[in-house]
Amino acid sequence: MAKCDICGKGVHFGNNVSHSHRRSNHIWKSNVRSVMCKIGGNAKRMHVCTKCLKSGAVERA
Repeated sequence: MAKCDICGKGVHFGNNVSHSHRRSNHIWKSNVRSVMCKIGGNAKRMHVCTKCLKSGAVERA
């Protein structure tokens, strides 16, 4: 799973807890997209989470 190149957001680990309180491993994957961004006037492909895209932290090419 990719990490966001802007904020570093990646996967999160934890437990699923059932009604009977049995626990099993669970992974939450962040919504990370591969997009073309403008970096110093040049277009570059980066992995960016949707929160950074929505907030305008990067400019799409």
